[in-house]
Amino acid sequence: MLCFLGGWATACSDNTLEEPEVVQQDPDPSNPNDPDGENPQDFTPVGTVEMLNSARVDNNLILVNDAGANRVYLMDKEARLLYEWELTNNIGNDVVLLPDGRLLASLESDDPQIRFGGKGGRLQFVAPDGTVEWDFLYSSPDAETHHDIELLPNGNIIALVWEKRTAQQALDAGSSVDIDVYPEAVIEVDPNTNTIVWEWHAWDHLIQEHDPEKANYGSIAENPGRIDLNYVAEADTWEQPNGDIMHANAIAYDPVNDAIFISANFFSEVWVIDHSTTTAEAAGSTGGAYGKGGDLIYRFGNPEAYRNQAGTRLFHNNHYPNLLRGEDQGKLLIFSNGNDINQSTVYELELPATYALEAGADNEPQVLWSFTDPDLYSGKVSGAVPLPNGNILITEGDFGYWEVTRDKEVVWKFNATGFFWRGYHHNRDAPEIEALGIEVPNL
Repeated sequence: MLCFLGGWATACSDNTLEEPEVVQQDPDPSNPNDPDGENPQDFTPVGTVEMLNSARVDNNLILVNDAGANRVYLMDKEARLLYEWELTNNIGNDVVLLPDGRLLASLESDDPQIRFGGKGGRLQFVAPDGTVEWDFLYSSPDAETHHDIELLPNGNIIALVWEKRTAQQALDAGSSVDIDVYPEAVIEVDPNTNTIVWEWHAWDHLIQEHDPEKANYGSIAENPGRIDLNYVAEADTWEQPNGDIMHANAIAYDPVNDAIFISANFFSEVWVIDHSTTTAEAAGSTGGAYGKGGDLIYRFGNPEAYRNQAGTRLFHNNHYPNLLRGEDQGKLLIFSNGNDINQSTVYELELPATYALEAGADNEPQVLWSFTDPDLYSGKVSGAVPLPNGNILITEGDFGYWEVTRDKEVVWKFNATGFFWRGYHHNRDAPEIEALGIEVPNL
């Protein structure tokens, strides 16, 4: 095993540094990171690398989203900094690298108005040279984008939104707490016209058993397509009664089924909604390809959230429902934070061929693979992506990154001071890397 510390390659143990044999490399003028023309190994890494089994490590690149330092950069598996962007605003939280070399970024507005964790209010396309090609503000005391965004095949962008409902509106809807609340919404923006062309609001799809005299009253267990307005407010784990009653933290698009996945963190669930609806249909319970309007067409991770006695709870808070593609179509990777059990787990799940949701039935997907470790725990952010060699790259938010094999061998780790939202894989010869003009050293 090797650790890369301060430019030196050293031997180290799994847990603590031993007295290493320090090896200094010979100079090599091919290093693109050093204008003085030194060896590619003679650089200052952006963190500490543990090379636990180099023969099984995927030798490609990671796009690092460090929300703590508001940094977005590309690095290789030796923690060599290859490219970094200067952003106009703080991260809020997601920044992705597109095949044409542009960034799509969810950033904070100059003065975010709804200030929960993951606050945002600004969406941008950023050219490889740093030029902001599109700058969209959606930031007010009544509604603000946050956390995550995704580019759709039609060129539009979907984004999560917090939207304010006053304490009186909440009480009228059957809320058990007398405070302003901020339920989730999704908007689809056409960047060519800056218009919202589709939207969905959780507020239109509530259920509550708190007050029979108020709106949305009904049986939670018998209406699995509806969202319990009071699930979080009545939970012992709601440590901050600040109105953030759902706290979605991720959004993903399924192009095969024209469906949107929403990671509802405080519910420890993923919700699936029908994107084929019109906005009017999305406000009701009929219409669209599934005939359910904007009601949930599928949900999984925590059957307790809709008082379902069937099925086994998997998630204890969750981040990044990563829908897989190609041969893995129909599978999903997701990070369960494990807040109340102090243990995180990565799951690979087999989604149903057809999304369906039945009261009193086991609606949970099949677990195909999972990984945990006594040292794997992050109560916030985090995620997992597949690698070309079959391994899984795991983001542990307050640590860094792990690479693990399908037989659960940890072959590589990266640790640095930061707060890592996600890590995205990029092949070293990918079009986006070529578009950036990066010369990636051969390792």
